[in-house]
Amino acid sequence: MTLQDDLKRWRSVALAVGIAGAGLCAIGFFTSPFQFYRSYLWSYLFIVGVSVGSLAWLMLQYLTGGAWGVVIRRPCEAAARTLPLVALMFVPIVIGIPNLYPWSHAKVVAADEILRHKQVYLNVPFFLTRAAIYFAGWILLSWLFNRWSGREDREGSARVHGKMAALAGPGLIFWGFSVTFMAVDWVLSLDPHWFSTIFGMLFMVGQGLSSMAFLIALMVLLSRRPPMSEVLTPRHLHDLGKFLLALVMVWAYFSFSQFLIIWAGNLPEEIPWYLERLRGGWQYVALALVAGHFALPFALLLSRDLKRNFKLLAGIAIFVLFMRMVDLYWLVAPDFRKGAFGLSWMDFAAPVGMGGIWLAYFLIQLGKRPLMPINDPHLAEALEHGRE
Repeated sequence: MTLQDDLKRWRSVALAVGIAGAGLCAIGFFTSPFQFYRSYLWSYLFIVGVSVGSLAWLMLQYLTGGAWGVVIRRPCEAAARTLPLVALMFVPIVIGIPNLYPWSHAKVVAADEILRHKQVYLNVPFFLTRAAIYFAGWILLSWLFNRWSGREDREGSARVHGKMAALAGPGLIFWGFSVTFMAVDWVLSLDPHWFSTIFGMLFMVGQGLSSMAFLIALMVLLSRRPPMSEVLTPRHLHDLGKFLLALVMVWAYFSFSQFLIIWAGNLPEEIPWYLERLRGGWQYVALALVAGHFALPFALLLSRDLKRNFKLLAGIAIFVLFMRMVDLYWLVAPDFRKGAFGLSWMDFAAPVGMGGIWLAYFLIQLGKRPLMPINDPHLAEALEHGRE
C-alpha cells in the first residue's frame, strides 16, 4: 500500500466523520440555534488557527531559511490552500451575528454609553468589511506562495524563491495585524466592555502552537511510508519539537502576564472577565489549562530523547491540540454561560463536523503535489541536516 492509498483512506474516513458531525449540527441549528452559533464559533476559531497558523509557518521559513521548514513546507502549503473553504465556513457566523454579539442590537447600544462610544468600530458593516480584508489577505498570500512554489517545482528558478522570501516579511506583518484584529472582532467583542492589549498576541501564539502541533502529528503519520520514511529523521522532529516547547512557554508567559496585570490593577472594568472564568466550575477548566496546556507539555518537551521519539512527540502534539480546543472553549463559552460551567452535545458535534470536512479537504490538497519541494535550493541542506 502506498502513501497515496493512505491519504485516500484517511480522506474518506475524515469526510464521513465530518458529514456525520455536520448533520448533527444541522439538527442542532433547528432545535437550539443559539447554542449552535456558540459551539460553532469556538470550533471555527480552532480551524482558522490551524489553517492561518500554517500559512505563518510557511512565510517564516521563507523569511529565515533553515532546514527545519523544508520538510513541513508541503503540509503548510496544503493547509494554506484550504483557506477558501475556511472563508466559506465563516458564513454561519455572519448569519449568527445577532445571536453572538450584543453590540449588533441597536436597542442594546442605545442603552449603553460604552457601546455607543465603541459603535464607530463595533458595527455590522465594518465588522464584515474587516473580515473580508482578513480573508482576502490570507487567501492572496496563500495563492501567491503556492503559485510560485509550483513554478519553482517546474523550473527550479532561484529568482522565484527570492520573490517568496521577499514577500514573507510583509506577509508576516499582515498576519500579525490581521490576527490581532480578528481576535478583537470575533472573540473579545463578545464582551464589548472588556479589553486587553495582549489579547491579539495570545491568538498569534495560539495559532502558531495549534498549527505546529498539527504539523508534527501529521509528519509522524506520513513518516510510516515512503517518501517521508526516507526523509524524516529524529533530527527533524527534534527541531519541530523545540518550536513546540518554545510556543508552550510563550503562551504561558502571555496568559500569565495578562492575568497578573489585571489582578494587580483590580479595576472594575477589567476583572469581571476573569471572575466569570474563575467560578461556577470554570476555575477547574482554568486549572486544567495550567496543568495540561503548560506544565505537562513543558516538563515532557524538555527531554531531548522525547523530542526525537516519533510516537511520543506525536502523542504530545495531539494532546496539545486537544488543550488548544479547551483553551478556546474557556475563552469563548463563559460569555454565554454566565456563572456556571456547562457543555452541550453541540460542543462535540461542531468541532467533529468542521474538523472532519476541513481535514478531508486538506488531504485532497496534500495529495496534489510531491511531499518534498524537489527544486528548493535548501533541499540538500535539509536532507543532510537530518542525517547529522
